[in-house]
Amino acid sequence: MAEPRARRAARPREEVFAVARAAIAEHGLAKLTMAGLGKQLQMSAGHLLYYFGSKDQLLLETLRWSEEQLGERRRSALDRDGAGVWERLAAYTELYLPEGPGDPRWILWLEVWGRSPASAEIRQGQLEIEAPWQADLVALIEEGVAAGTFSAVAPDDRAVQLRALLDGFAVPVAIGLPGAGRRAAAAQVASVAAVLLGGGH
Repeated sequence: MAEPRARRAARPREEVFAVARAAIAEHGLAKLTMAGLGKQLQMSAGHLLYYFGSKDQLLLETLRWSEEQLGERRRSALDRDGAGVWERLAAYTELYLPEGPGDPRWILWLEVWGRSPASAEIRQGQLEIEAPWQADLVALIEEGVAAGTFSAVAPDDRAVQLRALLDGFAVPVAIGLPGAGRRAAAAQVASVAAVLLGGGH
């Protein structure tokens, strides 16, 4: 009996995150009100504030939930049997980049980045949410180096560089900058990764 109760208790929170992600992606955090979000969810603004404390905390927890969902897909892609490190790096890139302009996950990231300078809480949360992306990429690079597929490089440094590259190509795609596209961004990242990691490709 305990397990079904736990599932029922978790469902409203999942719904809050899903509705919040859609609302933030459509209107931005500045236009989101707890009262408006509560109305969509048939909950009171006070109830939402009780759980999240502030819009910034709601934003951070919504991003954390969004990234945890994607994290399952990332781990599955990186653990594929028989796939080489270059192929899995390409899969990592595909998951990292936005689906296209207005990608809800990336709009959350842009909102978080915009609030980080004024909030130590947001900055710390951002680092925690980014950490699995860094750790998974470091592990993949270490595997490639050990196998001789990548050159002898410093995995942590290369992972930081590749993620900065990915961020740089992702933002124009997410905001719909003319000329920016997911396919072209993935190709550019692959080209630079070949230089940074070396080895055979």
